[in-house]
Amino acid sequence: MSESIPHWLTKQANILPNYPAIELTDGTHVSFHDLEINSLSYARKLAAIGVEKGTHIGILSTNCLEMVYTIHAISYLGAVGVLLNTKLTDEELNFQLDDADVNILITNDRRNRNLRVKESYTFQQLETMEESSVSLQFHINFDDTFTIMYTSGTTGFPKGVVHTYGNHWWSAISSALNLGLNKDDKWLISLPLFHVSGLSTLMKSVIYGMPIFLMKKFDESMVHHAIMEKQITIVSVVTVMVQRLLERLGTENYPNSLRCFLLGGGPAPKVLLERAKEKGIPVFQSYGMTETTSQIVTLSAGDCLDKLGSAGKPLLPAQLKINNPGSDGVGEIVVKGPMVTPGYYKNQEANEKSFKDGWLYTGDLGSVDEQGFLYVVDRRTDLIISGGENIYPSEIENALMKMTEIKEAGVTRMEDDKWGYVPVAYVVLHSEITKEEIFAFLATQLAKYKLPKKVFFVEELPRNASNKLLRNKLKEL
Repeated sequence: MSESIPHWLTKQANILPNYPAIELTDGTHVSFHDLEINSLSYARKLAAIGVEKGTHIGILSTNCLEMVYTIHAISYLGAVGVLLNTKLTDEELNFQLDDADVNILITNDRRNRNLRVKESYTFQQLETMEESSVSLQFHINFDDTFTIMYTSGTTGFPKGVVHTYGNHWWSAISSALNLGLNKDDKWLISLPLFHVSGLSTLMKSVIYGMPIFLMKKFDESMVHHAIMEKQITIVSVVTVMVQRLLERLGTENYPNSLRCFLLGGGPAPKVLLERAKEKGIPVFQSYGMTETTSQIVTLSAGDCLDKLGSAGKPLLPAQLKINNPGSDGVGEIVVKGPMVTPGYYKNQEANEKSFKDGWLYTGDLGSVDEQGFLYVVDRRTDLIISGGENIYPSEIENALMKMTEIKEAGVTRMEDDKWGYVPVAYVVLHSEITKEEIFAFLATQLAKYKLPKKVFFVEELPRNASNKLLRNKLKEL
């Protein structure tokens, strides 16, 4: 029988009715009491348009209060929220809408989309609906499906990752057991709520009784101001955000209230972590994916400065092993734990490939040192095999980022008649430098076989909505 608990938002509205749940950049504050009232109202309005237990409802929105109300509302109805990336094309969205069996779509996307869905409503239309006198759910069953979120689809078609309430609960609890919980915590979210990093923090808010500072999107000046003036204690970031925030910080220092940059989205260049360390910024590298409901491995406070480059150790209820390690100790990262998805929606082939005996085979490459710290190397799909040698793009990117003239770097592979594949680099410049100077510097940093055969200067690198580098899109430049 599934474990059940009282609804987490209703519980916090009862315990902390007047405590802030959400703060916006325009100064708006929403208490836990008001968050519950508005979410219950949205639930009854959704019921009026046919949403009921088991309904798959698409949510296509940038970060806003209405999106938050809708996400909480579906949990009172027992519906399933399919969170959709606003940056996708109509064709990509239609694949996901069809694959996830979505019949009703709620959106704030004002573009003239050609989406194949039976019914579509804007938040504004939803708010004009009469509330239905429906019976709502005030308990949460951990085994029930709450959300479906699609992987970025770097290989083949995107897969719908199922998240249960139990996945979200254990993700939040595991994070608190590692990072700790302070009574003054306020977590800044500028990552999209349709990505697992953003959504998991929204869930932490109602599980912890913690306010979040919600931004529509990442803007380094606005994030900088919030950290300086709004008593922010934790910020979810990816590498490029840290780079831009360090530039914005300049000679200033962050206040002591800031206790954590939680870094996800792939390994960060060591030179960047060292710069953050010099400024006294506690960067907690983590490792996770949509399938693990955000982080499953995280560096702890005591290790964040001593183990630069490591993602840390598995969170308390999680397990990790390296499958088929090579002579360098690098193999596929395999994980297990209550925050790991039960599987992909309607995709038996992918489930059989990725899940074995309760373990998730991530497709990511990494190694574990003698103390049990994980070092993530790369996606298996990003690995470049050149003349039989393994080349990790992140290693070349790290070397490139040591050059002060280079702002951002991305590396991918190119077919080669002699070696099979060779690495090529794409760089965004801070200041002028020649390709010859880049090659000369890299020759002092990397083995000859790892040197990129070409360097391209570009205006910007392809990134997804959470600013994660999309190496598979580099060739399109």
